[in-house]
Amino acid sequence: MIPVELGTEKIGKLLKQYATPAIIAMLATSLYNMVDSIFIGQGVGPMAISGLAVTFPLMNIAVAFGTLVGVGASTLVSILLGQQDYKLANRVLGNVVILNVAIGIFVTILSLVFMDPILYFFGASENTITYAREYMVIIMGGNIISHLYHGLNSVLRSSGRPRLAMNATILAVVLNTILDPLFIFAFKMGIQGAAIATVLAQIVALVWVTRLLMDRSHVLHFSRDCFRFDWKIAWRSLSIGMSPFLMNIASCFVVILINNQLKRYGGDLAIGAYGITNRIGFFFFTISMGLNQGMQPIAGYNFGARNWERVKSVLRLTIMCSMIAMSLGFIVAVTIPGVAVSLFTHDPELKAIAARACSITLLMFPIVGFQAVVTNFFQCVGYVGRAIFLSLSRQLLFLIPFLALFPLFLGLDGVWWSLPASDAVSSIVAFFMMRRLMRNFGKNEKPVLENA
Repeated sequence: MIPVELGTEKIGKLLKQYATPAIIAMLATSLYNMVDSIFIGQGVGPMAISGLAVTFPLMNIAVAFGTLVGVGASTLVSILLGQQDYKLANRVLGNVVILNVAIGIFVTILSLVFMDPILYFFGASENTITYAREYMVIIMGGNIISHLYHGLNSVLRSSGRPRLAMNATILAVVLNTILDPLFIFAFKMGIQGAAIATVLAQIVALVWVTRLLMDRSHVLHFSRDCFRFDWKIAWRSLSIGMSPFLMNIASCFVVILINNQLKRYGGDLAIGAYGITNRIGFFFFTISMGLNQGMQPIAGYNFGARNWERVKSVLRLTIMCSMIAMSLGFIVAVTIPGVAVSLFTHDPELKAIAARACSITLLMFPIVGFQAVVTNFFQCVGYVGRAIFLSLSRQLLFLIPFLALFPLFLGLDGVWWSLPASDAVSSIVAFFMMRRLMRNFGKNEKPVLENA
């Protein structure tokens, strides 16, 4: 089955067809994360929430290495399908498995050996280290499973099967939601139970995705020949995936700084409040991520087929939808932040800090939707350098100086205000970079992996 509809069907219908399953899958992923936090907060306590928040940088590192392979490979698959190079697309699929296993083993060993020093560096204290360690030892033990599941699911979506990719994500979420209360409450395993539930759910989802990719009736499927390691494919996959990789690494570094600033100006509960705010903001950001995932195969396929007007059309439509969706987060932030944070904790002090954080940090969400789509678009069509620059500009060029300066004058509020300030400036930069690209788009582009 060849997804030729990507080059012929109406853009609006295609984006709806591809983005809707991706949005549902991403919202399910967000709920997946929120369920852990809600059950941990309600079933274990406020310090467990803070301990969980401390693990975010390490989890970001693991995700970064997963996206380094998965995002780059799925982009290549979309473009190669547009070029009708099906043999090379299948070789990309095999290299996803090889690279994810190799990188997953490396990250797992390194993190398990240095777990405590890493967590203390990320902002853990004597009050939170036990919770953070118990959770992350199990999560990192299943890191290879997580890498393979997310990488293969991304490729499945790019091959023209977005609904099946969505179903895999929903399967993992439903299993995690069922297993979380079972392990936390019934088996009395606390935060360790939440981690075990997460890993088990991903194992089941990985098995299901693997079986789907063994179906030879589809143009993209596993075969003996596809598991031959290819340095050229690996390099191109990793170079395209470098943008989200660096974005996640930068995010990890920035979260370390945020956690340490929060610990300095607000203590452990401020770190927990940031963890809650992150979960709320991520719920709305996943809609934009789902739209980006829906755009990616459409833009990639038409870029490979050199249908420039269709590429521009899907970009414009995705930007509009993303900005509308992210505005929902802004509305929650300014109207009912207290209601949103009460889902995670009944502790009055933690609720007050988290509500304040939510009302400030999500203020620029409407334009964040624009910036996210532009960054993803550069990555989709192989403009690696520009995607990397945009990925890093918010995190490193703007947010770090703001994090250093604002708290000196505003205390804890300064940490919160540094986030929307960096969102605003980086979105302005993205606007001017996109305007410059559109002036000459389609005149000098060459096919990705030409002559490979």
